[in-house]
Amino acid sequence: MSYEKVTQASDFIVGTKQTIKALQNGEVKELVVADDADPRVTGKVLQIAQEKLVPITRVDSMKKLGKACGIDVGAATVAIKG
Repeated sequence: MSYEKVTQASDFIVGTKQTIKALQNGEVKELVVADDADPRVTGKVLQIAQEKLVPITRVDSMKKLGKACGIDVGAATVAIKG
């Protein structure tokens, strides 16, 4: 289900640095985080998302999340812009 959200989203951001920037600027409608990602990578993103009251959706696989974004590598976080 959550992978489909990413696939259907017209505007999204892949990668933690860009996601953090977008969260701080209030551009993110929803955050998708892979459970198998390193917590050191996702920790700050999750913290900011919670502070900004952005809904967080969790998925099981970085690899599948990356594929849903149309990239050949895994993605730890994807921000759906709104």
